[in-house]
Amino acid sequence: MDRRLELVADCSSCFGLCCVALAFEKSADFPIDKRAGDPCLNLQQDFGCGIHDRLREEGFRGSAVYDCFGAGQQVAQVTFGGVSWRDAPETSASMFAALPVMRQLHEMLWYLAEALTMPAAEPLTPELEQVYATTQALTRTAADALAALDLPAHRAKVSPLLQRTSELVRAAHRGPEHRGADLIGADLAQADLRGANLRGALLIAADLRGADLREADLIGADLRDADVSGADLTGSLFLTQVQVNAARGDARTKIPAALVRPAHWAG
Repeated sequence: MDRRLELVADCSSCFGLCCVALAFEKSADFPIDKRAGDPCLNLQQDFGCGIHDRLREEGFRGSAVYDCFGAGQQVAQVTFGGVSWRDAPETSASMFAALPVMRQLHEMLWYLAEALTMPAAEPLTPELEQVYATTQALTRTAADALAALDLPAHRAKVSPLLQRTSELVRAAHRGPEHRGADLIGADLAQADLRGANLRGALLIAADLRGADLREADLIGADLRDADVSGADLTGSLFLTQVQVNAARGDARTKIPAALVRPAHWAG
């Protein structure tokens, strides 16, 4: 079983936490300013979003792109036992503080779960399993323990494993090295980027139409407004729903099976 299925956001089991806990500023991604801890003006009494089906049209593009990796329901149903911040206002501050920490832990779980599906990374399975179990255990700790968690220290245990996974998977098709590269607006149409290292690369508004991105490592790559129409992202490494949501694609774009084709992509 692909453990990433356990990390899919279920808004119906959350308390609209991302709509309250997180801050945002008026920009191209949001039409208003909102402080952390203030409910978004679109949050309804049932914790649903009043404009969920037209977020982009209303200027809430940032909300349309966001994905919590299932952290919202974990905080709501496990950390706080299914009691909402409305029903127990005294828990609101600690609940809201727990969300960003939990999201980072769940994102690490997503990457580790993906690594465990890769046959080429089988030599790392014992280490991956151990770190996965440790990370999962952290997600089940109390709110005060989450607040005190040293996330950079834990990430330092996860990142080298993911790097080694990437190297094993890309060994058969070692592509170009673009780690952390500034490729904003770059013309990469039809480019052969199979097995490329694009970790942390800035691909904002890049032209990736028809590009071959199979087995490319995309962890942390910024794909905002990147045109991936007709691109092949099959088997790309550590690609997330957030990155896909931020990009522009079409019906010809091939994406990993674990991800969902965004509704705003051209037909």
